[in-house]
This record gives sequence, C-alpha cells and structure tokens, in this order.
Amino acid sequence: MKRDSKLSGVLHILLHMAELDEPVTSSDLAKMMDTNPVVVRRLMAGLREQGYVRSEKGHGGGWTLACDLDEVTLLDIYQAVGSPALLAIGNRTESPGCLVEQSVNAALGKTFDEAEQLLLRRLGEVTLASLSADCHKRLKTKGISLKAKRNAHGV
Repeated sequence: MKRDSKLSGVLHILLHMAELDEPVTSSDLAKMMDTNPVVVRRLMAGLREQGYVRSEKGHGGGWTLACDLDEVTLLDIYQAVGSPALLAIGNRTESPGCLVEQSVNAALGKTFDEAEQLLLRRLGEVTLASLSADCHKRLKTKGISLKAKRNAHGV
C-alpha cells in the first residue's frame, strides 16, 4: 500500500510559508512539493476552510499563513487535510465467518486502535512553532539560511 504523504508535504510548505513576507503562488508551492499546482490548491483549500491559510487572487496574490504557529498542532493540520489513514495495515477480512479470524481481528483491531490513539495524541502535542524551531536549529547547524533553502527549491 502506498503511503499517504499529504500531511508531510503540507507541513513542509507551511514551514516555508512561515518564513515568507509575501504571498506565495500555488505554482511555487508545487515546486516545493514536487507536484502539480492543482494538487496544492486542493490541499490548501482544506487549510483555508479551517482558517490556517488565506489566499489572494490576481497579480501579487497567492497563499499566506493566517494562524499563529504556537497555536496550531500537527493534529490540527492532519484533520484539515482530511485525516488520511494513519496505518497501512489492517485485517484481511472485516467480517469473517471463521472464528479463528474473528479472534485475530479482535486482537489486531484493539492494537491498531491503541496505536492510532497514541499517534493522534502525539500529533496534538507538537505545534508548528516547534517544527519551525527545529528546522531553524538544523539549518543553523549546517550553516544554511532558509532563503538559500528556498532558492534550492526554485522559489
């Protein structure tokens, strides 16, 4: 099963946007994510609906952050992008007739639920501000500026 990378991609561009003083276009964001601008607009629409970003049309327009990084968690963004599946594994059959498979499903189902709850709880503990701080620390350690990093993306 292919992994869903929406959350990772959106967090990536949100951190870049946090460093920009001007709106950034869907085309520029698409370059950062190595995807199509239509995909970016679709993802950003969910963030806009939740009030995390805003968009301006026309010349000089684009996407800007509309939230405080200290107040937004990874869980908030996860929910805004549609709460994609957290685990790529599951039961072979959801409603088996076999009693053995029912036993397997019960054990796995409970374990999967516990793992998802733990992951959701952890996502709720990490803010965009803490991600941004970690990014700045990593860049400083390497002697790289965010402006140089953005230029590497072609933005």
